[in-house]
Amino acid sequence: MTKTIQTTCPYCGVGCGISAKVDADQHRLTISGDSTHPANFGRLCSKGSALGETIELTNRLLQPRVYGRETSWMEALDLVANTFSEVIAKYGQDAVAFYGSGQLLTEDYYVANKLMKGFIGSGNMDTNSRLCMSSSVAGHKRAFGSDTVPNCYEDYEHAELIILIGSNTAWCHPVSFQRIRAAKEANPLLKVVVIDPRRTASCDIADLHLSLKSGSDAWLFNGLLSFLSENNALDLAYIQAHTEGFTETLWHYPIEQIAEYCQLPTQDVQQFYDWFANTDNVLSLYSQGINQSSSGTDKVNAIINCHLATGRIGKIGSGAFSLTGQPNAMGGREVGGLAHQLAAHIDFSYPDEVDKVARFWNAPHIAKQAGLPAVALFDAIAEGKIKAVWIMGTNPVVSLPNADKVKRALQACEFVVVSDCIANTDTTALAHVLLPAQGWSEKDGTVTNSERCISRQRALFKPAGNARPDWWIITQVAQRMGFEAAFNYHSPVDIFREHAALSGFENNGQRDFDISAFADISATDYEQFQPIQWPVNAAYPQGRARLFADGQFFTPSGKAQFIAVTPRPPVNAPDEQYPLILNTGRLRDQWHTMTRTALAAKLNQHKPEPFVEIHPIDAEQQGLLAHSLARLESRWGAMLARVQITDSQLQGNVFVPMHWTDQYASFGRMGALVNPIVDPLSQQPESKHTPVRVRPYTPVWQGFILSRRELKITEVDYWVKSKAAGFYRYELAGDTLPDDWRDYARKQLCSSTAENPQWQEYQDAAKGSYRAARLVDNQLETVIFIAPDHHLLLTGKPPLGGADVGAIICACFNVGEKTIKAAIKDKGLKTHQQVGQCLKAGTNCGSCIPEIKALL
Repeated sequence: MTKTIQTTCPYCGVGCGISAKVDADQHRLTISGDSTHPANFGRLCSKGSALGETIELTNRLLQPRVYGRETSWMEALDLVANTFSEVIAKYGQDAVAFYGSGQLLTEDYYVANKLMKGFIGSGNMDTNSRLCMSSSVAGHKRAFGSDTVPNCYEDYEHAELIILIGSNTAWCHPVSFQRIRAAKEANPLLKVVVIDPRRTASCDIADLHLSLKSGSDAWLFNGLLSFLSENNALDLAYIQAHTEGFTETLWHYPIEQIAEYCQLPTQDVQQFYDWFANTDNVLSLYSQGINQSSSGTDKVNAIINCHLATGRIGKIGSGAFSLTGQPNAMGGREVGGLAHQLAAHIDFSYPDEVDKVARFWNAPHIAKQAGLPAVALFDAIAEGKIKAVWIMGTNPVVSLPNADKVKRALQACEFVVVSDCIANTDTTALAHVLLPAQGWSEKDGTVTNSERCISRQRALFKPAGNARPDWWIITQVAQRMGFEAAFNYHSPVDIFREHAALSGFENNGQRDFDISAFADISATDYEQFQPIQWPVNAAYPQGRARLFADGQFFTPSGKAQFIAVTPRPPVNAPDEQYPLILNTGRLRDQWHTMTRTALAAKLNQHKPEPFVEIHPIDAEQQGLLAHSLARLESRWGAMLARVQITDSQLQGNVFVPMHWTDQYASFGRMGALVNPIVDPLSQQPESKHTPVRVRPYTPVWQGFILSRRELKITEVDYWVKSKAAGFYRYELAGDTLPDDWRDYARKQLCSSTAENPQWQEYQDAAKGSYRAARLVDNQLETVIFIAPDHHLLLTGKPPLGGADVGAIICACFNVGEKTIKAAIKDKGLKTHQQVGQCLKAGTNCGSCIPEIKALL
């Protein structure tokens, strides 16, 4: 029996709606975009399209585990509750902490935050949203008096100038990018400016690319504000009526000086400033390139200043629009998921506000001050100040900066609890208690996307094994800690009602976040809930697309605040020992630490191995060859990566993706490199600017394995695993030669319980080459290729009758480079649209269009 269920995608902050055709008997999904959802109108990216391939039970955590053994929920929950209570009794409430995730649903977030801050009485709940959006939170709060995103996605179609700042939107928010592309094709007058040190896929639609010096964004936007002032491009009436602090922001920044500092051509800076000054509808979209900085909050406010100065806030087609990283980072912010927040956009700034939440929750021991943000929280674990930590749905041993220190901290921590749907991650490996949470296809609740749109995420299947909802797990622990009355929830709608009621409690229009219209929502209406942008209250029962168009803000005076920004360089500058700047980010087809996306074979083909992009001059100076291996080192850690030489990088800069873990690579954790410096206001780490050195890594042998079965690779210095269609591929390299390749292959690389395997082998000792095919029951099971150098390895030809499609360009439709080249040549294709009509490549999420254009 099949049925269709509307839900939302669990990846980026676009918040796409999904129409899932569910075959519960076969546990199969057919995924398509929800044509009625306002975030995507039916379009999906490669990751969303492949969700049906990620619901298998491979590596699922299905039963509670205590100190490595499977146990009952009762024993596991009792142990967690009792241990936390004992630690609090002995060391105080600040000796415990929660660390959550933008993968949690709002209802999960709400009860976790309520337990820690309301009833345990500590502010020590933070989340991985600290790593991506906290600078926006701080910037919004300073300028608007609230963490308010004023815009909506409809503004893409109304803008006349769109500025992408520190955002490779084409890869990180693909559906939004394709909407912008479509808007540009429909309106040739629409200009697009990309501000990014890298030349990324987003530059494909750019009229101007400003490849500015890493970290110099505040200079560029302070210069813009100066230009607007000196060229009579200000909205003086708006400034007078609706803002404060403007005169303090004015400095004289000659364009030539800005261009020199930012290392940009003066004419390009002039062009950007002219367009901004002379265009009515200007939309600035910014993301991690702005936020992940030791001065990220100042950069956010430098951008907002320019919009306030021209009255372009909250109006159709205009505004400073933060593109959220995770599917529910916004929802987490709504319920207080960050350590400096309390709940419902109330923080610890004013005692009467804290008292308000205490009275609503009936929580006499509520926390009175902010807790520790992510980096400081794990520092406190390392120092032994935090004795017990509960990590929910995230993988900080990979994702946090200075990740090796994080790993050591958890190894030494007295009590580590991890609730996750995945059994084997770098973080679950260090847990004393593992609690099986439901996965995306089993969860039920709400999420909020970048445009403040609340949507339902609905369960598609019954829970796997003994998995339980995160909210249920947290509630059970709270009840065992003695807080039964405050955590008497029976379903997500119970929690959602309370969350909605708190948002309107003694609000009187003083807080931006207000969904009090849902305080009494019925279970039926909750089940049938349709996407809607908050606020949703008596004044806006149908929601509100934009805020601040009326010039009214949530500051004490009701006026927006200009913030005087003094630009400052990144804290750690390159030097003779570490001469290059490391930039980090996402790939098109992978998500965070790959626990889900790596299960979909087609998502592993575009970029199957950790890599470092480096400028040709830097590569030559460091002695690096294309496709060779390199060792990257910083003051905090090291990793190995495959070299990709490209002039899309500025000289002096390198780029490494964030995704690989110890589960998929022996030495590919990017987080080990990243410096732990944070913005003093937002506490967000400086993930875009770490001094590193990159040197050749020259193993004595390299190789690869193709295997029908997943293997346990041991005693290899470098390995990377990726799942392909029907087999696994392993890239290998080693620093020492085994005494006998035949013996080594049998004992280390291809161990199996299968009886009497057959081997066909070839070895050239003089050349250092070894190749073998291993057959089980007359079926090819494994092949191994070894050579002294990567360039000498044979890739071989496809099986008889199979087409050699080349490297996969379009992951959505599995179209390879050679297929596209052949079609271009044989059919005389001239445009990417013609390629799409012929092969479908580029017609779904469109993220591969820049690569198709390059082939053309």
